Amino acid sequence: MKRYINKLIIFPLLLSFLACTDLEEEPVGVLAPESFFKTPSDVQAAIYGAYGHLASESIFGRKLSLTLQLRGDMCDIGDKGTPARRQQVNDFDMDSNNGMVTAFWPSLYQVVSAANAAIDGVQLIDATDEEKNALEAEARFVRAFAYYHLVRIFGEIPYIDYFVSDPEAVKSIAKTSVSEIYTKIIEDTEFAKEYLPDVHSGDVRTRPTAGTAATMLASIHLTLGNFQQAADEAVWVINNKDRFGYALEDDFQTLYIADQADNLQEHIFAVDFLGQQSGSGSANDDIMGPITGIRGADQNGWSVSVPSMAVYNTWDARDYRRKVSLEDTTSVGGVATPYTEYQQVQRPHIAKFARYPGNSNADTRYSDHNYVLFRYAEVLLIAAEAINEVSGGPTADALGYINQVRTRARNWAGTVTDFPADLADGMSQSDFRTAVLEERRLELAFEFKRWYDIKRRDMLVEVFTGLNSLEPHDNVNTSRDYLFPLPQDELERNANLLPQNSGY
Repeated sequence: MKRYINKLIIFPLLLSFLACTDLEEEPVGVLAPESFFKTPSDVQAAIYGAYGHLASESIFGRKLSLTLQLRGDMCDIGDKGTPARRQQVNDFDMDSNNGMVTAFWPSLYQVVSAANAAIDGVQLIDATDEEKNALEAEARFVRAFAYYHLVRIFGEIPYIDYFVSDPEAVKSIAKTSVSEIYTKIIEDTEFAKEYLPDVHSGDVRTRPTAGTAATMLASIHLTLGNFQQAADEAVWVINNKDRFGYALEDDFQTLYIADQADNLQEHIFAVDFLGQQSGSGSANDDIMGPITGIRGADQNGWSVSVPSMAVYNTWDARDYRRKVSLEDTTSVGGVATPYTEYQQVQRPHIAKFARYPGNSNADTRYSDHNYVLFRYAEVLLIAAEAINEVSGGPTADALGYINQVRTRARNWAGTVTDFPADLADGMSQSDFRTAVLEERRLELAFEFKRWYDIKRRDMLVEVFTGLNSLEPHDNVNTSRDYLFPLPQDELERNANLLPQNSGY
């Protein structure tokens, strides 16, 4: 997998010339597709550039990933001295100048720009139809992936599906309806499913396959409440798991050991960071380790995104996933130190990104992690949730899918325990729905999924103001907080983006 990672660092520099659809007023430059794209390798270079933007500080290295963490109820602010932009996201107190939003918005559009350039470039190269379709499918998947995040975060946004040769044109582009954006996303992803390969050379999991596309289709349809389509896509992936090489890892901890991240059978799509290397435009700068790590520990962190005590106290200690996911004891001066004696924030911290960062610097920055964006356990949970909705209650298959996830959770590094027990027959549709959402909360803890679950299931008031709230916020507002504000600098450049999202 690492053999092409340097291209992910190099090609964002190239894409600074291609990225004229990031809605910036003064793009770095313009390079027409016909002057660059001559061979399939040229198109692949643009696609690698899109991956390079995903593996940057402004997207999955920190800005987008931290935003999604803090917006959910599993991560709270630890260090109160951290920049206000983070606290505003966490506390539902954002405005349109929030520095998190103004960073990842243009970066996601740079991903779109790179994909659009590649799609246009496919038409210019001399290659077989098979080669062209595969390249276009990969580019269209990446474009759909970027828009899938943008539409869930902002709602109506500009949808650009062409290479912009005149930067002035983006100053007048209007917003696209949410329904039309999802239609375009589904079209791209269905094309990707049809023409992407089943596996890539070296079995890399940082490039999408037909199985990746089907997985994202399942996720999209689940988000839209199209439960039959979500079930169909997820079950298709499950039934073809051997074709794609998918399975649950035996040991949950393996998923979060950077040195073992390449080619994991559970990974369906991941962003690959390369230890202690960096490129232009914050490429390859992974900061999630220090952001979630423990201030003052021998492996020092910054104590920024830290779960509340309620997350730890309500997570059954018999669940191996709590042990893997949270650090309640760490080494300080060579001495095992409990969380009650941590230097700055006396709460258990997130361990998934800081415990085993692989080749990184002293505070785990510039790690070797492959951040998984879709994994096989999520496919099983999507299938279980969707089937329950379609069937009016859990079927044997739905129970079986969630119980596969629970069976793996009982494996404590080779020692099989009896917790969590399998879900039993006879559950109501409502109780099973609750059980699946709870399983997602724990299984996918801190992996940038929880906020989207809260949003799609309309749980804002329930999880932030209810008696069992893990992170109480009495100021949440369903008419405002399900969407983020459109960046103020973009509104000032283009009045056609108005009106601003409600409440901002």
